[in-house]
Amino acid sequence: MTRKRYKVETSCPQCGCSAVSHLSTEEIKERYSDVPNVEMECGDCMIKYETDMKTACPEWDEACRMKD
Repeated sequence: MTRKRYKVETSCPQCGCSAVSHLSTEEIKERYSDVPNVEMECGDCMIKYETDMKTACPEWDEACRMKD
């Protein structure tokens, strides 16, 4: 049986560079915990920005309601 993976997708507000990660439940909890907004860093222009987890990964929010 394969583990469920969630797609976390964001765009940098400064340069528009997109970032996509495919993470397991454990990886999401380790990286982002249960906060509604997550801090990201653009790999292109290196600015740090905050994004709404509901927007970045709606499937995670719906399935787990950010708590487990």
